[in-house]
Amino acid sequence: MHLPSFLWLWKIAAWSMGLSILAYAILAMSGFWLWQVRNTGRSPIGVILPRGNNFVKQFHYAIGITMVSLVLLLLAVGIVGTLGHFGSLGHSSHLVAGLIVVALVLVSAFSATQISAGKFWARPLHITLNVILFVGFTWVSLTGWDVVQKYLP
Repeated sequence: MHLPSFLWLWKIAAWSMGLSILAYAILAMSGFWLWQVRNTGRSPIGVILPRGNNFVKQFHYAIGITMVSLVLLLLAVGIVGTLGHFGSLGHSSHLVAGLIVVALVLVSAFSATQISAGKFWARPLHITLNVILFVGFTWVSLTGWDVVQKYLP
């Protein structure tokens, strides 16, 4: 059977991965800002504007939702593209790496929704998952590069 080119899917995946990593970096910076204000009462730049911390918190949430959306888009593109190109999944460790990253992102997002005064477990879990997510993004990027090599002419 002659299938259409899946190059457009891989372009979507490449942009989504790049934007996911950018979102992760922005989340790390805004998360550090929120942590700094919470623990010291001062922002990393030494000034707190009225409502400034609330803006950073809302920005952090918005970028987090964006990253979750991008990672789910990556999952869908990966599944559709791999099934369309190979007819089955599991041709490399990229599938395992991707599923672990998706799970980390979703559990991190869930833990973020649980952060409140009475739930002392949520914030440490959220931070720990995001540190582990750095390793996950690195792993999925490296294995993804190997996958990309299979599709290039």
